[in-house]
Amino acid sequence: MRDRLGRSAWIVLGYNVLVILWGAYVRATGSGAGCGAHWPLCNGEVIPRGPTTAMLVEFSHRVTSGLALVAVVALAAWVFRAHRAGHPARAGAALSVAFMLTEAAVGAGLVLFQLVADNASMARALFMAVHLTNTFLLLACLTLTAHWLTGGARVTPSAFPARSALALAALGAVLIVGVSGAIAALGDTLFPATSLREALSADASATSHLLVRLRVLHPPLAIAAAVALVAGASRFPLRPGDRRGRAAARAVVIVTGVQVAAGFLNVLLLAPVWMQLVHLLLADAVWIALVVLAASTLAAREPAVARRAA
Repeated sequence: MRDRLGRSAWIVLGYNVLVILWGAYVRATGSGAGCGAHWPLCNGEVIPRGPTTAMLVEFSHRVTSGLALVAVVALAAWVFRAHRAGHPARAGAALSVAFMLTEAAVGAGLVLFQLVADNASMARALFMAVHLTNTFLLLACLTLTAHWLTGGARVTPSAFPARSALALAALGAVLIVGVSGAIAALGDTLFPATSLREALSADASATSHLLVRLRVLHPPLAIAAAVALVAGASRFPLRPGDRRGRAAARAVVIVTGVQVAAGFLNVLLLAPVWMQLVHLLLADAVWIALVVLAASTLAAREPAVARRAA
C-alpha cells in the first residue's frame, strides 16, 4: 500500500509537469482567449459548442488542470489516511493542495482580467511572474511529498544553518531565472522576430516594447545561475549512502548543461513553440532535481518512518 502511495505521488508530480507544459502551449499559441473572458465556464457553457482550434486548446487545458486538482486533493487525502500526524509528507501534501488552489486562482485571474492572447501589458507580465513562482512552489511541494513518501528523510533546516543558506540561494537563483524566462517567453510570443539580427536589434532598441527589452536579462541571469549550479552541486553535503541525493546532484549538473544548450538553440531558432516547451520541461527538471538535492542536504539523521494511522 505504501509503495503504491509513493509511486502515485511521483505520477501525480509527472502529470502536473505535463499540465504545466500544456499551459505553456496555450500561451505560446495565443489560445488563452479561446473560451473568452469566462471562467470556469467556456464562453458561458459547460461544454462549448462549435469549437475553434483556440477554444479546444484552452478548454482541454482547463480539463487537464481540473483533473490535476482532483489528483492532488486525492493524493493528500490518501497521505492523511496512510500516515499519522507528524509525518512530513502530510505537510507536503497539504501545501500541494494550497498551491494548487492558488494556481487555479492565478489562471482564473489571467482569463477574467483578459491578460491573455495579444495582451502586452505589464500587468500580464506581473501575473506571469506570479504564475511561474506559484508553479515552482507547487512542484516543490509535490516533489517533497513524493520524496518523503519513498524513504526521504524529514528536513531540519534549523540544524544546518549554513546548508540552509546554500539551498535557499540555489533555489532562489533558479526561481529568479525562471521568472525572467517566463517574461522573455511572453515577449517572444507577442513580438516574434523574423531573423536573429532583427531580434537582437529589437532587444537593444529604446523604442521597442518593454517586454522585448526585458528579454535581454534572461540569458546572462541563466548563464550565471547555471555556472553556480554546476560548480556548487557537488558541494552540497549529503549523508553517507544517500544515493538519491547524489543522483539529484548529478541530475542538476547534467540537466543544467543541457538547458544552457537548449537556451542558445531557442534563441537561434527564434523561440519556436516546440523549443519553448523543451526549454520549460528542462527548467522544471532542474528545479525538481534541485529540490530533492536541497531536501537531501537538509535531511535529519534518520529517514522519515512511514506509519499507518491507527
